[in-house]
Amino acid sequence: GNRPPDYPAYVVIGVFLFDFFSKSLSNGAKSITGNRALVQSLAFPRLTLPVAVVIENFMALVPMLGVMALALMLLGHLPNWDWLLMIPLLAIFTVFNAGVAMFVARVTVHVQDLTQFLPFVTRILFYTSGVLFNVDTIFKAHPWVLELYNFHPIYQVLRIARSILMG
Repeated sequence: GNRPPDYPAYVVIGVFLFDFFSKSLSNGAKSITGNRALVQSLAFPRLTLPVAVVIENFMALVPMLGVMALALMLLGHLPNWDWLLMIPLLAIFTVFNAGVAMFVARVTVHVQDLTQFLPFVTRILFYTSGVLFNVDTIFKAHPWVLELYNFHPIYQVLRIARSILMG
């Protein structure tokens, strides 16, 4: 009874967009330390490595968006002009992912064990960001928790994407 209406579409949107974030986070963390020989042999801006990882993940997301759109159409959500709002949302989300990737890449240079800890962080974010459940329904008796979710960036992106694609 706590599931949101049209739960399959809800989960499809959440999983596809969270996958983009989690790959950007984990691959961004390894971007500098994984290319140690390149970093030591050439002089170039190290910033390009995590940014390249995010661009690579974005390019992998583009065909997945087509699959997501097809799945949404099969689930009864026909495309409309509002779907074009996903373009600026994905642009902002990509910049956010680039910032996260740059941050963890820099920290990983000094704390290499962070790459071993990040899967746990990603799992916690997956289960707390509302990918599989509707935060408003689950925590309606606890308004202070809902106020905390206003600061959860992944939840906000998922919420906006769902409102754009599902109406």
